[in-house]
Amino acid sequence: MSTAINTLIVGAGPAGLATAISLAQAGVEFRIVDALPQAQNTSRAAVIHAATLETLGRLGVAEPLIAQGIKAPQFKVRDRDKVLLEAEFSVLDSPTPFALMIPQDETEAILTARLEQLGHRVRRPAEVTQLVRDGDRVLATFNDKAGQADVLARFVVGADGEKSLVRAAAGIGFPGETYGSFLLADVHMDWPIATSEVSLFFAQGGTLVVAPMSRSRFRVVAQLANAPSQPSIADVTRVLELRGPSSGVKVHEVIWGSRFQVHHKLADRFHAGPFLLVGDAAHVHSPAGGQGMNLGLRDAEALASALAGFLHQGGTGLDDFARQRRAMAQQVLNRTGRLTKLATLQAPAPRWLRDRLLAVAGQSPWIRRRIAQMLAGYA
Repeated sequence: MSTAINTLIVGAGPAGLATAISLAQAGVEFRIVDALPQAQNTSRAAVIHAATLETLGRLGVAEPLIAQGIKAPQFKVRDRDKVLLEAEFSVLDSPTPFALMIPQDETEAILTARLEQLGHRVRRPAEVTQLVRDGDRVLATFNDKAGQADVLARFVVGADGEKSLVRAAAGIGFPGETYGSFLLADVHMDWPIATSEVSLFFAQGGTLVVAPMSRSRFRVVAQLANAPSQPSIADVTRVLELRGPSSGVKVHEVIWGSRFQVHHKLADRFHAGPFLLVGDAAHVHSPAGGQGMNLGLRDAEALASALAGFLHQGGTGLDDFARQRRAMAQQVLNRTGRLTKLATLQAPAPRWLRDRLLAVAGQSPWIRRRIAQMLAGYA
């Protein structure tokens, strides 16, 4: 005997949690499940941009996030010691004119606390094993501590990541390509650049991003062929010495590190009957610019608003959500793809020309403002 529910959210990462909070605030019935027995304690995504903070403010979590994170008002593109281009988030017409550096596990903890404050909890471990469409509903089977259970859901939201079962069950294509492997590490180190800055280094071997985080940590993300699965101090030091500042860097400790593959993929649709997609289930791309989690969080609020409107009034809100958010994701994928190709030019002549063009562009206040707006999610 299956239990009938309105909405089933599969996945309790940032996008799933934000969808749940938004639905709870709108008074929409839902259940949120996750296959893991507990939330992951690794940091993964580490930046929340200004436009996303406005979204999170409406969910009631911006203040605790800001109190816990590090404000970085500057973004600079560098080639070793040379600044090629810089953007100041202070020019934004925003109540939060900065990039907020906070690791994903801390973001998820704050989102989970807010969800519980609203009277809801993530059901875990609850692994969805099958999704079968039954007319305009979906019969979902999952295993939890009590054994196997079935629910009949009016809508199923796929917030279950790149290998989304929900997307597969909906028959939605996910075409794209693979960038290769990346090294990801949170470290304690001596760093010669101010902690008010997020730095993106262009190098022949691939991009390097270094950003400050809470508790005197730095996030290091480097595009690296055959990146080690558990990077050591020597691994991180080697990348920083080859691509970062010429002096003043000393890595003392790797707190956590991993290797991950980055893909450039976009779902053919974000809405197919009772199936809806948000976050990495809908789009994945290079971490350049730190847009992935931000895009997913804004997907979540837009979906919850559209779903609540549809349930109360009907109409085309869900199709509008799918079309608008897919267009936004396509724009972000295009930008990150161009940025990655620009950063990894190999030949000396194109690299010289790139650096000259960036230096000239960086003299324009309009261009610097435009870059800040794009990074922050306003354009």
